[in-house]
Amino acid sequence: MPQQSGQADFPLQVSGLNKRFGQHAVLKDLALEVQPGAIHGLVGLNGSGKTTTLECLLGLQHADAGDIRLLGLRPDQLHQSHGDVVAIFDSPSLPPQLTVRQALEHASLLCENPVRKPADVEALLGISQYRDFRIRNLSLGNRRRASIAHALMGSPRFVLLDEPFNGLDAGGVDDVLALIRDLNRDEGTAFLLSSHQLPYLEKICSHFSILHEGKIALSDSLDRLLGQQVNRLQVICDDVVRACALVQDMAGVVIEENSGNGRLTLQLNGVTPAAVNQRLVSKGIAVDELVRERSSLSSLFQSITAQRSDTPAEDAA
Repeated sequence: MPQQSGQADFPLQVSGLNKRFGQHAVLKDLALEVQPGAIHGLVGLNGSGKTTTLECLLGLQHADAGDIRLLGLRPDQLHQSHGDVVAIFDSPSLPPQLTVRQALEHASLLCENPVRKPADVEALLGISQYRDFRIRNLSLGNRRRASIAHALMGSPRFVLLDEPFNGLDAGGVDDVLALIRDLNRDEGTAFLLSSHQLPYLEKICSHFSILHEGKIALSDSLDRLLGQQVNRLQVICDDVVRACALVQDMAGVVIEENSGNGRLTLQLNGVTPAAVNQRLVSKGIAVDELVRERSSLSSLFQSITAQRSDTPAEDAA
């Protein structure tokens, strides 16, 4: 199929992706798109198909059906990207007998247009002190740093990272987050990050896709996804019965739960906690506490994946 006009501008476009292992369908008509300049998070429960998806994107698994384009290229054409597409999987796989510096010098020789020197990427990833260590003697976290350094000898336009935070301590996570943010801002590099570390992803990603039972259940910008969530307010007061009567006719307020022990849970749509508080206090209700449940990726993820299939998954993603 010839490359369509504008396809190469999108880091990733996937439609109708299907993959089975025996009788088990792992991916079911999966559709996924990464916008230019986006940092896109792919999240899902263990067994949801994340790793299988990445392997199909890169041609490491043969998809049963579907169309996959990375910068306009099919998986079997990725050798033509000349380093514009790079991927780093959960288990770093640099040659274990090489030192960090040797691995990076080898990458520089393979790179068509290296834009960084080995010493530069060592400093960028904070592994300069390990340059003479053999890869096999590094900790998991430092092997991951070395793998990222290896991928950044050129100037990739699209980077796929599988579980990028595994094995990193808090400082290492911050370093990787800062690196992703800087490359995205300064060089326009787009990212697809597959991870179960939702709090880290929420710090960095502009877009998210939730993969559940082989399909993309939701996909949009983080702002729009969180904007669709219900805002909840916990009210603790001295008279829940009267409080219910006072708020039930407020436009935009739905009583979700009345525990009967001084706690009231409300759903708010276009109504501020301050307005609820003013209504109650003006009528003599003693409000001890208002607790607003803020929208988060974790709460959205839990709501989507709460009903999980009992079918055993063969994908270890």
